[in-house]
Amino acid sequence: MMRDPATADIQRLDRGDGVALAYRRQPGDGPTVVFLHGFMSDMGGGKAEALAGHLAARGQAYVRLDCSGHGASGGAFTDGTIGRWRDDVLAVLDAATTGPLLLVGSSMGGWLALLVALARPERVAGLVLLAAAPDFTDWGLFASLDEAQQARLARDGQVAVPSAYGPDPYVYTRALFEDGARHRLLDKPIPFAGPVRLLQGQRDPDVPWRLALDIADRLTSDDVRIQLLKDGDHRLSREADLALLCATVDELTATLRG
Repeated sequence: MMRDPATADIQRLDRGDGVALAYRRQPGDGPTVVFLHGFMSDMGGGKAEALAGHLAARGQAYVRLDCSGHGASGGAFTDGTIGRWRDDVLAVLDAATTGPLLLVGSSMGGWLALLVALARPERVAGLVLLAAAPDFTDWGLFASLDEAQQARLARDGQVAVPSAYGPDPYVYTRALFEDGARHRLLDKPIPFAGPVRLLQGQRDPDVPWRLALDIADRLTSDDVRIQLLKDGDHRLSREADLALLCATVDELTATLRG
């Protein structure tokens, strides 16, 4: 009897500094699909769960994780940076997966997916990026702060900003901005040769849809396709959006298996 993927046991990995990273792993055939969540999200969201059920039915390997300070993982959110969260992903992938990987990154997870692809070019075979937000600490977060908030950030080292996605505010730290600048991608070519699929809503209030064009332009791969959803929002979690995500993962899986 197949175990319900939604109840798959959470496993934990010590990152090496006492912070335990939580992840779920479903066995199956390769390539292993890896879901990377967004800023202040986790591995229990609608897209991650939809993939869990879809891939379990197909018998395909699947891993999802919570970056430190998110979900079931340890650590404080305010200690997090883009580089730290990228390293969280690398730690789980190195410990819990083998063979080629198909990374699925949502919003900030899209930035992390691109950084992981650069760090493990021999492992990452393909990318599916949903409302991908590379460099969002520059064009998104900092640009959204008013003068008073910027002054508070400079004075206190952090600033709390109301969230449109839940009751808890987003807390932005000076370290997050400084580290984000060190991991910018859109100011140079992104050397990735595998297939990439970008799904982007044109009614996304957080990620401008034209950013998908910029990402495609920076990628060195020739196998890059963009699908724009004119009525799509940032979450891309409607039934039709989830069906498109699963179909896109199936398409790339077939491509990678040859």
